[in-house]
Amino acid sequence: MTGFGLIAPILAIFIKEDMQGGTIFAAGFATTVFIVAKSAIQLPFSRYVDKHDDKLKWLKIGTFGLCLVPILYIFAKTVNHIYVIETFHGIASGLAFPTFLGIWSMHLDKGHESFEWSLYSTLVGAGAAATAAIGGILAQYIGFNLTFLLVAGFSFVGFFMLFGLEKKKEKSAKISSSQYLIKKKILNQHNRGR
Repeated sequence: MTGFGLIAPILAIFIKEDMQGGTIFAAGFATTVFIVAKSAIQLPFSRYVDKHDDKLKWLKIGTFGLCLVPILYIFAKTVNHIYVIETFHGIASGLAFPTFLGIWSMHLDKGHESFEWSLYSTLVGAGAAATAAIGGILAQYIGFNLTFLLVAGFSFVGFFMLFGLEKKKEKSAKISSSQYLIKKKILNQHNRGR
């Protein structure tokens, strides 16, 4: 999210100035394409992912797709390319967002849900705010393409961090399993003592 904050304020300028057929309307319509694609995917997909235990897999797939979006911008030459990229962007977000929210919600501490959601919102907002100004400076002095590559780099860092979650999940499962065995042993000893 922080990486995408780098390009949020400059994407409309990129579309208007660097795309064949680029206009302010086209920039606004590209945002509409993204939101419609994301909304069309995330509602039915969230129903699917709630019934299956593969949230982390889908989070990785969606996040990897998001990592590709800034790279695809580099190769865009026309507004129609942007619309296709924004459709892909929406689909990737529609896969990543519900799975992230599901995983996040499962790990909220009881009695602290509002604070933890607010902490998430504040950190994402602070990251986006900090990078919005930086993104404008970068685009002005090093150009759009290098800025897009930097965003891709930030996104891939976030993507690779997801593999750490998998290790924590496996470790947690081992601990839960061993705790179960300890409790079972204690219960068996207790029942024998009767």
